[in-house]
Amino acid sequence: MASTNPKTYESTSPRKVAFLGLGVMGFPMAGHLALAGHDVVVYNRSPAKGQAWTGEFKGSSAATPRQAAAGRDLVFCCVGNDDDLRSVTLGEDGAFAGMKPGAVLIDHTTASADVARELYAKAKEASLQFVDAPVSGGQAGAQNGMLTVMCGGDAAAFEAARPVAMAFSRAFTLLGGAGSGQLAKMVNQICIAGMVQGLSEAIAFGQKAGLDMNQVLEVIGKGAAQSWQMDNRGKTMIEGKFDYGFAVDWMRKDLGLCLDEARRNGARLPVTALVDQFYADVQVMGGKRWDTSSLIKRLK
Repeated sequence: MASTNPKTYESTSPRKVAFLGLGVMGFPMAGHLALAGHDVVVYNRSPAKGQAWTGEFKGSSAATPRQAAAGRDLVFCCVGNDDDLRSVTLGEDGAFAGMKPGAVLIDHTTASADVARELYAKAKEASLQFVDAPVSGGQAGAQNGMLTVMCGGDAAAFEAARPVAMAFSRAFTLLGGAGSGQLAKMVNQICIAGMVQGLSEAIAFGQKAGLDMNQVLEVIGKGAAQSWQMDNRGKTMIEGKFDYGFAVDWMRKDLGLCLDEARRNGARLPVTALVDQFYADVQVMGGKRWDTSSLIKRLK
């Protein structure tokens, strides 16, 4: 597990946990749970990922979500979307069917608030607990164990999960009832969309004006224009390099969730809607897997 920032783990009692979904985020997140001393069983739709994980970390791999969740105190999950989430939690082979009464499923998927509320209700019916807990920090945050986690659900379930989840988190915060974590993640993505578009326009403008933009960013990065995006993506945007993180395809999925929720709650998101269409332009340019800072490519 690549890491530039070795994690120091908080002392906590070892727990029996499962992790469902070993993508670019889930693989290292599950790894941190194992490195922190927890008894980890993993599941991935493609078994090869499970085999690769057990080759790198101490733990075991299961053939189905139900088998992975059996007898576990906590079940963590990080998959692609609402449908993926339902597929690993519900049904005969889903995690809910294998979990013991009182166990907690903590979902780190960026999904809709509706599916979070749906699964919270279904968990309650089955004498289980559910926390929606989307993350921010990207692949680097997952690898370094420094994710920011936004949670929705009951306080008791949150408190049961928090000490264990700190293995891969820098902050793990309860923001309200079921769905609140997903809504907070939408706020996060709305902020990022506007920030990256503004940074793209600023860099493109400065380049057209003949400025040394590396020097300009050094200067303005010490003032009110400073942001995480400027610090971490500004120079690579100037260089035209876009393989540093969260993919355009994923951002469009997330912004779609934001726009759907806004239609339901009456919020106005004119800039978000515009930037979503700009990302559609980037997809047409062949940038589906470029990182989100590739918005600047439209302006070249």
